Amino acid sequence: MNLNVTTVLNVIAILIMFYCLYLVLSLKSSIPGGVVGKRWNFLTALVMLFSVGYLATPFFDLLPADIQRLVVSSIFVFGAVYVVVTVRLIFNIIRELTE
Repeated sequence: MNLNVTTVLNVIAILIMFYCLYLVLSLKSSIPGGVVGKRWNFLTALVMLFSVGYLATPFFDLLPADIQRLVVSSIFVFGAVYVVVTVRLIFNIIRELTE
């Protein structure tokens, strides 16, 4: 079996994303409704989207170059959205705890 660095990194990334998906889904029942619940649902959807995307990475070389660039750009955009939602969620939680 010929494993290169890219393949090893892809496998590690896929395993980490599935661990994150497990964490997000297992914490869902502990999250109250309201704004926090809605944001958590959105974060869950983004983690699911990333998990599917990470599963596709081993087949990335089969895609045309234009589609590869579109996929990478989409990952960057959704990654940035994920970070914004996460930081705002943490900000709101900290604000609630300090009031």
